[in-house]
Amino acid sequence: MRLKPEKMSSLRFKAINNLSSNVVTEKVKASARITGIFNENVFTLKTARHYLSDDAYKSLLASTLGGKKIDRSMGNNIANGLRAWAEEKGVTHFTHWFQPLTGLSAEKHDSFFTLKGDGTPIEEFEGAALIQQEPDASSFPSGGLRATFEARGYTAWDPSSPAFIMETGEGKTLCIPTIFVSYTGESLDTKTPLLKALVALDKAAVDVCQYFDKNVSKVAATLGWEQEYFVVDAGIAIARPDLLLTGRTVFGHAPAKGQQLEDHYFGAIPERVYAFMRDFEQESYRLGIPLRTRHNEVAPAQFECAPIYEETNLAVDHNTLLMDIMTRVAKRHNLLVLLHEKPFAGINGSGKHNNWSMSTDTGVNLLAPGKTPKTNLMFLTFFVNTIKAVHDYAELIRASIASAGNDHRLGANEAPPAIISIFIGKYLTDVLEQVEKRVGGNFDEQDEAILKLDIHKSIPELMLDNTDRNRTSPFAFTGNKFEFRAVGSSANCAGPMTTLNTIMAETLKHFKIEVDALIEKGEKKEVAIMQIIQKYIVESKKVLFEGDGYSDEWEKEAAKRGLPNVKTTPLALDAYSSAKAKKLFEDNKIYNHLELEARHEIMLEAYVKKVQIEARVMGDLATTLIIPAALKYQNILLENIKGLKDAGLEASAYSSQKTILTQLSEHINTISINVTKMIEARKKANEIANTREKAIAYCDDVKAPYFDLIRYHVDKLELMVDDSLWLLPKYREILFLR
Repeated sequence: MRLKPEKMSSLRFKAINNLSSNVVTEKVKASARITGIFNENVFTLKTARHYLSDDAYKSLLASTLGGKKIDRSMGNNIANGLRAWAEEKGVTHFTHWFQPLTGLSAEKHDSFFTLKGDGTPIEEFEGAALIQQEPDASSFPSGGLRATFEARGYTAWDPSSPAFIMETGEGKTLCIPTIFVSYTGESLDTKTPLLKALVALDKAAVDVCQYFDKNVSKVAATLGWEQEYFVVDAGIAIARPDLLLTGRTVFGHAPAKGQQLEDHYFGAIPERVYAFMRDFEQESYRLGIPLRTRHNEVAPAQFECAPIYEETNLAVDHNTLLMDIMTRVAKRHNLLVLLHEKPFAGINGSGKHNNWSMSTDTGVNLLAPGKTPKTNLMFLTFFVNTIKAVHDYAELIRASIASAGNDHRLGANEAPPAIISIFIGKYLTDVLEQVEKRVGGNFDEQDEAILKLDIHKSIPELMLDNTDRNRTSPFAFTGNKFEFRAVGSSANCAGPMTTLNTIMAETLKHFKIEVDALIEKGEKKEVAIMQIIQKYIVESKKVLFEGDGYSDEWEKEAAKRGLPNVKTTPLALDAYSSAKAKKLFEDNKIYNHLELEARHEIMLEAYVKKVQIEARVMGDLATTLIIPAALKYQNILLENIKGLKDAGLEASAYSSQKTILTQLSEHINTISINVTKMIEARKKANEIANTREKAIAYCDDVKAPYFDLIRYHVDKLELMVDDSLWLLPKYREILFLR
């Protein structure tokens, strides 16, 4: 149902008037200690020990820690233990919780309740229901892998991510993390390829670690994500159809005050938002999500939270859960969480920095340089291999973070550019230069650097890291990890993590082949390793950049170096259809060519649909809300001019009104004409059968020529039209009223 203009107007001002009733009146009930509730709703191994037989527990333990397949004969025992634990907590239903290619999670709830043959009601949870379910595979994005009439798909339990209880209102559901595959075996989710990539990295990394430590038998990729988000008043947001339908404001003039005073970053958290944070943190802790930090981000109404590092598969599940929890909990506080990469023009967008490293089962972080990284050969090996991997597969790294939302963010307001480069800091740059130039011999030792502060004798000396930080770099080394900063805030981490771990596995495999070849020729192991490290440094040094990634100079320099600079999603996604990508993913058994082509198709379709929705919203708002408001103001000015003229005043007395009238007309006409043109361009794009060509048409023929143009004139009208006639809440209200 379309809202009438006067109704929209009342929504805006009613929301502003109601803000006083949204103040925090009740304190969030929180545990005195996080440890008292952490993992409360998770079926941890410690919990499992109390509910499972010895054999069932050993089977679960071997699967969780050793990567072995669950013994199906133990399925009923494990399922009964899960049900007993869940029922003690008031659970009546269970679901296979999976992550289809929608970018969200999915669930279908089944009750423990059933009837025996004689009609007797009982509760049961069989092993078969725990291990496998059959959701409709044709109703999720499949990229052509499944036709509408080919509906069968399977979810299969992933024991490496523990079951948990999700509380929604008064209801509780036992959630079983699963993979999702088609009847013919192709993956239809984000978890399946991620698990395969982690296995590939584990094997390749262990093989290389054997050069240095024969005790290493497992290497796990670790992930620590930083989730940025905006929080706005829900009442005000309801009066913004663009926010509700697209996640961003397609119109909106910058307020007089934005982030230019730099006073929001790390400032005092507003009380209402603080209550919301504490609330969603409590739910997160109960689900085992190890949140550690919270703070104001740079833009007004923007915030961030981040956890302790975890193994990548679990970290991805936890981030997916967190986004759902935040969205749900915000409603209790009459707030709206915005996870879009660029909800507001002119201020910072939101990312999800993926801090990635590798850890051995002997307790070594393979990207931790220690005090003397120059002589730490194992660190240098994995450090340089990472640089080589990103250099060789920069197009795939760029494709892994491509989306309609991220296109608005990349390269704007402290987001890294679309050019993939690596920042490692001056010290490590010097290290690589010395390694490149030397064959054997000793390197200059450097003790830990100390920053002396001559302020007061009570101020301690600060220990300096081996690197500074570079906020303009999409892929930066930050001391003992790489920070993949280009990932968008709404993204599922599984996509970029699948790509990153796969290219790292591939690079390490080739590294071992090259080192072994030199050893077979008679070179000493350490010399062979150093020679290949030197070779990789030379081959990949052009991807290293220490300067300002925002600058025009860097864009020119990157072009000279031959680094790709693909600014739009439709073209960035071409990397997935390349022969290079197909060979990479097939050789490492991550995707077969059908799965890869399907994902390419799905991502292109998602881009088309999102830009299409934005275009429709822009046209609708411009036609039904913006132009009518401007016309009303025009009529008021006309009446004013007529009254002044009838009163006998000279033309000079109302010349300003006439100038405003002319400007209003110019803006109105430009908006109307270009909305019509945009609609026609959209219709033409819709007639294109090929999805890639359609996506390019939406990018180049719909979005590029019209979005910014229409917005410019709408935003000019916002500055001119009587505030009482303007129907959409303005930035000053959305960003600063809470």
